[in-house]
Amino acid sequence: MSATPQKNRATRRVLAAAAGLATVGALVAAMPAGAQDRGHGHGHGHGHKPRTVDVQLLSFNDLHGNLEPPAGSAGNVSETQPDGTVKAIPAGGVEYLATSLRTARKGNPYSVTAAGGDMVGASPLLSGLFHDEPTIEALNGLDLDVTAVGNHEFDEGAAELARLQNGGCHPVEGCYEKGKKFKGADFPYLAANVTKEKTGKPLLKPYTVWKKNGVKIGFIGVTLEGTPDIVTANGVKGLKFHDEVETINKYARELDRKGVKSIVALIHEGGAPASTSYNYDCDSPGAGDGISGPIVDIAKGITPKVDALVTGHTHQAYVCTVPDPSGKPRMVTSASSFGKLYTDTTLTYDRRTKDIVRTSVKSANHVVTRDQAKATDMTRLIDRWNKLAAPIAGKPQGWISADINGRGSTAPEKPLGNVIADAQLEGLAPADKGGAEVAFMNPGGIRADLVHKASGSEGDGVVTYGEAFTVQPFTNMMNVVDLTGAQLVTALQQQVSGSNEASPKILQVSKGLTYTLDLTKSGADRVVADTIKLNGEAIDPARTYRVAMNEFLAGGGDGFAALGEGTNKLVGASDLDLFNAYLAAHSTAAAPLAPPATDRITVIQ
Repeated sequence: MSATPQKNRATRRVLAAAAGLATVGALVAAMPAGAQDRGHGHGHGHGHKPRTVDVQLLSFNDLHGNLEPPAGSAGNVSETQPDGTVKAIPAGGVEYLATSLRTARKGNPYSVTAAGGDMVGASPLLSGLFHDEPTIEALNGLDLDVTAVGNHEFDEGAAELARLQNGGCHPVEGCYEKGKKFKGADFPYLAANVTKEKTGKPLLKPYTVWKKNGVKIGFIGVTLEGTPDIVTANGVKGLKFHDEVETINKYARELDRKGVKSIVALIHEGGAPASTSYNYDCDSPGAGDGISGPIVDIAKGITPKVDALVTGHTHQAYVCTVPDPSGKPRMVTSASSFGKLYTDTTLTYDRRTKDIVRTSVKSANHVVTRDQAKATDMTRLIDRWNKLAAPIAGKPQGWISADINGRGSTAPEKPLGNVIADAQLEGLAPADKGGAEVAFMNPGGIRADLVHKASGSEGDGVVTYGEAFTVQPFTNMMNVVDLTGAQLVTALQQQVSGSNEASPKILQVSKGLTYTLDLTKSGADRVVADTIKLNGEAIDPARTYRVAMNEFLAGGGDGFAALGEGTNKLVGASDLDLFNAYLAAHSTAAAPLAPPATDRITVIQ
């Protein structure tokens, strides 16, 4: 999901302190030896080698530092039952993901594990507080062999991404554990389509080759070309992002010339299946008929030299075959998000041609259920970091009377979106704080639900700092700007037009702003202009309004160019501080905050 790409509290100091991209050149040189040669050591070679060998490809994507099982509806996957009903299954958490992957590898001497990006960033407090070092440590323990970068890998800039790869303590906050230095990722991060503006050279390795007993599989990793549109400007400073198809085709030719004929592309871009059930058949009625979105055109353009595509970004679950440019079906997979699913793909490798027998590729998504044994090494890791986080994480911020859904809500207007927008308006309405009259929140920046059930020992209904942080992990600074009524109307139309036409991004709006969203229409017309009102009055195109939003939206992020045109900017407190202040002001143990009505946007389906 596109999201506000953002930085933990210390990072804005880090970006000022980091000496540009100087450290990044070290990435390629310092790639861990053997990271690409690790064959997991399951099984042994035999005296005679059969012509083909089945290679197991295990994959997942969009973990976002969710080491503990995600809470509430954001931690469920949908499963269609034989009778057609849909069941919600609680899933995810690295203790279970580790067990699932280790169990799946048994009896598969050739097994490689790959990921589709966004392993870190927009992470819950347990990982985010420590600049995602706990997640990299967990991925090392999961025996991840390779991942593509996603847009969130750039949230804290290229120098911090280099540190996650190479290790070393944080440049501002130092080492978190006495006598322990962060080792970095022992798997390569691939970013084939990201180059340095000054030199034109790749930021990271474009590809890696996994080898075992003469079997060779090349992995090329890319993030979506539109990464700069969904990451704050500081995060992508000095970098260029290139076309996914052209980049993959270029490096596939290079691998082919080097004798690597079996190739998998790891792409941090995805699609939308026609059903949210993980076990939906998206090849019905025909190959790839049940999926839409950017990945379809990308898949159709990627050279037939590539044998399978592992994708991500949209947080959806699918296993589809989309025809390659020669018309042959090719596997395209995605495993939801937050470690709730993993994909198990069988690649049959022909030792004579050194290529994958595409007609025999099989793939399926599997639920990371929470009724299996926990991996004890992951439990120890979580406990260790939780002890460090506890003094901050457990502080109560407010009380709620029931679940207030954000990430888990599929409606255009989300109850938690209303709470967040109201918190931003209230905090920035005073004249000395910006004089805001209306506030907008981008839906991708709401990372979780507020869940009534206690996550620890705090008691049901208590919202802790850790839970609030998980909802708003970016610690974006708030801006209040001048926009004309005409610009406001244009911004609302940009939710459903331009780059957002195919998959609308509906802004969450503060109380007092109302309008009708007519989904039977197309493009900008879906926002019915003459219904837009503020406190009951029609928006005056010529009047200037004071508008509050986070720095990501104020920079025109998520395709909202009109919001980037604001003038007379005042920088306020962070989004998280305003959210916590609102919870404190509007709830007590005796009078908890109730889920608000969702009556600001009238939706016509």
